[in-house]
Amino acid sequence: MGIYLNPKNDGFKRAIRSEIYVDKTGLIAYTNKYLNTEQQFICVSRPRRFGKSMALHMLAAYYSVGCDSRELFRGCKIEKDPTFAEYLNQFDVISLNMQQFLIGTKNQQVIEYLEQEVLEELFEEYGQFIKKPDIGLPDALRRIYTKTDKQFIFLIDEWDCIMRERQESEELQKQYLDYLRNLLKDQPYVALAYMTGILPVKKYGQHSALNMFLEYSMTDQGFFEEYTGFTEAEAEGLCQRYDMDFAAAGSWYDGYRLSNFYHIYNPKSVVEAMHRRRFSNYWTSTETYDALKIYMDMDFDGLRQDIVRMLGGEQVKVNTSGFQNDMRNFRTKDDVLTLLIHLGYLGYDAETKEAFIPNREIRGEFENAMCVSGWPEVMRVLKASEKLMEDTLRCDEKSVAEGLDRAHTEVASILTFNDENSLSCAIGLAYFSARKDYRMIRELPAGHGFADVVFLPLPTVGKPALVIELKYNKSADTAISQIKDRQYVRTLEGYCGEILLVGVSYDKNNVNKPYNCVIEKLSV
Repeated sequence: MGIYLNPKNDGFKRAIRSEIYVDKTGLIAYTNKYLNTEQQFICVSRPRRFGKSMALHMLAAYYSVGCDSRELFRGCKIEKDPTFAEYLNQFDVISLNMQQFLIGTKNQQVIEYLEQEVLEELFEEYGQFIKKPDIGLPDALRRIYTKTDKQFIFLIDEWDCIMRERQESEELQKQYLDYLRNLLKDQPYVALAYMTGILPVKKYGQHSALNMFLEYSMTDQGFFEEYTGFTEAEAEGLCQRYDMDFAAAGSWYDGYRLSNFYHIYNPKSVVEAMHRRRFSNYWTSTETYDALKIYMDMDFDGLRQDIVRMLGGEQVKVNTSGFQNDMRNFRTKDDVLTLLIHLGYLGYDAETKEAFIPNREIRGEFENAMCVSGWPEVMRVLKASEKLMEDTLRCDEKSVAEGLDRAHTEVASILTFNDENSLSCAIGLAYFSARKDYRMIRELPAGHGFADVVFLPLPTVGKPALVIELKYNKSADTAISQIKDRQYVRTLEGYCGEILLVGVSYDKNNVNKPYNCVIEKLSV
């Protein structure tokens, strides 16, 4: 057993012995399925602290001949799979954390350092088959395979750290990618290669430098969706176990919307919240908001407007295909938004090809970044949103109309107000602070139509629900009538308590009083 060749199962042992462990061993059934097939090269990219390294510890514990892991998997999901016993501890595993190699080398000779470290362990185990002291790693592995028929499983963590931390060195990046291709592609000694990082495989032009890899990223996790974060059932189970409010957990950490699993929770934040018995910003605290600020401030046409629209609760179209999968080459706003999806700052709906801000934790990070950046007009709207909500709950129609007018004036330079959709975005932005106590739903199917904006209070809040109807160049009374006539309140079936019906109108021709508001109370 070594550090790189056939590591021990200590990493997985620590995970399952932790107070909170969520069983993700079902992933092994998929990797078993693809051993020695055309699909044997797998690249899974996810944001930081989304369980990538833990998955590699699990795979190393399962496959490595250097340990006996049967007891560790006792009672786990994979134990019931028919392939479990067939491949358990049956392969030589080479486990590489590229971050460690990057940190450990002083002169950027990452490849030489990697070869030196791994070859040293190979010589200890297979020295009788590899005689030449200056032999390279691919040659050594080919000779071992020729003499023994033994294949290797490669587990590569932080594969993209060179792209992230050596952004300026295109030459180093190309050398590194060429090395990985030579090490892995078309090599008979490879049974499986599973690598993880934050970014998908680096592109040059429209082509992947490692085109043998099947990629599963935050824009398409494929069959890895269940293993991307915590599922809704897993998060709910933890909330029950720790007596935490599940609705509040969803407000804070849900929102990474995938094709089949529509609710994926941030695992780092959920675990911290359960341990501490308090909801707060845990994932975002692992990195400064300066990282987000850099990309928010990039001067691409339309980027600023899209971010404001998402803060207002909208989703925005994103073309993810042009992104070069690095953190340096940006040509359009879509490239920046795509990077933010991969970094975890934005969610992505693969069906509609739209990006959005997924939850309260991430909204707070955008707010922090704007505080120290050139977004003063938006910050004024966000800071005023607390009072606007108070005025609404008091049914102070005049103050609500005036507050909406001020918010409109602040963001008019960013948003174009020409229909009810843009008006809805402005309303979402103006009520920004409400989302700490409410779940905001836009275009909620209700009665015989769609309610423009609905604020549903979290169960422990004790505040009334809000049904808001917006009218562009029509009266606020018309909006209230539509709520009643189309029976929008029926969609809140199961909700008990007070409901505020809020009709808002905007008349672009009325310079002195463009906004009007009517508020009515209803008890259910």
